[in-house]
Amino acid sequence: MSGSERPIVIVGASLGGAKAAEALRGAGYRGGIVLIGEEHELPYERPPLSKGYLLGKEAREKIYVHPPQWYAENDVTLRLGTAVTAIDPARHTVTLADDGEVAYHKLLLTTGSVPRRLPVPGADQDGVHYLRRVEDSERIKAALRPGARIAVVGAGWIGLEVAAAARTAGAEVTVLESLELPLLRVLGPEVAQVFADLHRAHGVDLRLGVRVTELTGTDGTVTGVRLGDGSEVPADAVVVGIGISPATALAEAAGLDVDNGVRTDQHLRTSDPDVYAAGDVASAFHPLLDRHIRVEHWANALNQPQTAARAMLGQPDAVYDRVPYFFSDQYDAGLEYVGYVEPGGYDRVVFRGDVAGREFIAFWLSGGRVLAGMNVNVWDVVDPIRELVRSGREVDVAALADPKVPLDRV
Repeated sequence: MSGSERPIVIVGASLGGAKAAEALRGAGYRGGIVLIGEEHELPYERPPLSKGYLLGKEAREKIYVHPPQWYAENDVTLRLGTAVTAIDPARHTVTLADDGEVAYHKLLLTTGSVPRRLPVPGADQDGVHYLRRVEDSERIKAALRPGARIAVVGAGWIGLEVAAAARTAGAEVTVLESLELPLLRVLGPEVAQVFADLHRAHGVDLRLGVRVTELTGTDGTVTGVRLGDGSEVPADAVVVGIGISPATALAEAAGLDVDNGVRTDQHLRTSDPDVYAAGDVASAFHPLLDRHIRVEHWANALNQPQTAARAMLGQPDAVYDRVPYFFSDQYDAGLEYVGYVEPGGYDRVVFRGDVAGREFIAFWLSGGRVLAGMNVNVWDVVDPIRELVRSGREVDVAALADPKVPLDRV
């Protein structure tokens, strides 16, 4: 089989993988597409797993990227329940767990991430949950009963969204976090305090600056969380959300450049010119920020595959330079965040609106330039915030803080 006759192979039947297949067909590509995934589920979106689906507000069929018939209608070979065990860049093949091989012309990695495991005794007991796949969400949902005692280890986005869902379901919730505030590394102390207040206002027992040393249990089922001071938090279920790690094992074994993700250029091309990466697994060079970044959010998995698809088809203007974006819903607080700020990478936060009433915009600045903005219960402002970030210009801080001044005039 010649190189031009070989298909484009996508490893990772995820949102990113399915969107890449869609983008290839949308760009007019008529060659073969093979989409390979370990899970038996059709490609689906992950945000509902900690939001609407976990809350029982979204039906299962709503989480899928495409209906089942879409793949056949668009001549996409979908191989589910199939693990890829190796990539051979020299031979342009991927090896499958069943000893089969698939040759490729171009290869796209959308392998995503895996949850970090809690490294303490008792963490392998029944009733200890991680949230990454649809079956994880279903097991957690079954545990969120009125009066159930739910311990959440980790106060990041996943932990807080699960805590909000658990409280909404009537469970008693304790959140355990090693840092002084929830979301501290992401938001900094000024804005992180808002989320500490939000969860406490909804009855969460938020314990900060604590260390988990053991998950206790009886007959192989978790019953509590032991802390560094010797105290124990009773729990009928424990949800662990202490971060995720990019699934780079295949890429690393294949000799691709890996550093906190599979390193790519601005076209999402890896160190091998015929291999690309997108989504959680990609540490991509961002031309606006002039650095490699890896963003673990839905918008990257949604949008990066479009660039990767065009780049694989040889379109030189296929550059990924979108400003990072994510959203979260917790209780009655909806938020959107646009921009990128590394921990400690800003010199001030400017608030616009009613912070106490949780109806505001927060801006992270450095040298008078807006690096990021987050709107909480204030809507239709993402575009002007994005333009402030992209422009890189210095702003009038007093105008930025004044809700009466339009954002395009600050």
